Amino acid sequence: MRLRLAKASDAESILEIYKPYILNTRITFEYDVPSLADFRKRVENICEKYPYILCERDGSLSGYCYASRFMERAAFGWDAELSVYLREEERGKGIGRVLYCAVIEILGLMNIRNIYGLIAYPNDASERLHRELGFKLQGVLEKTGYKLGEWTDLMYFCLRLDGDDKKEVVPICDIDSEKIGRLLAEYEKKLPK
Repeated sequence: MRLRLAKASDAESILEIYKPYILNTRITFEYDVPSLADFRKRVENICEKYPYILCERDGSLSGYCYASRFMERAAFGWDAELSVYLREEERGKGIGRVLYCAVIEILGLMNIRNIYGLIAYPNDASERLHRELGFKLQGVLEKTGYKLGEWTDLMYFCLRLDGDDKKEVVPICDIDSEKIGRLLAEYEKKLPK
């Protein structure tokens, strides 16, 4: 198994993993599967500023995790939202935890201060992961998403990173690629065999 940064050309493989979440779950509040062209642009836009990490097993995508902007207004520039998605057969093996931790460490290098996890409730595995990694529950938006014939609550978790609050956020493209490569190599050692 290996970890690497995503590229826009990975969009088709990423969408293949994401599609069942759209169609069959309330984990994402998205209703319609985006076109490949639209999804490629989405991946490309995220990769310009934030970490988007893929986990591959024997050359096939097992899962991915990425950070994205939390809110649009300028004052939210030091905040990021995390998302992680895995193939069904890869869930419960610790891959999501490794991906999450790697992205969190990169966000620290970027001077991100607050990392948010938004969880459609109930989702015991995701809630447990966030709590174990030190995220604090900030609140619950009750019956905020309607999908698959049901109203769904949304839990907001936040992890506050230590650091200098006055430092500007550095886009991932400006972080030393060798440093990121070494970091990902260290996290690869934590992946299940």
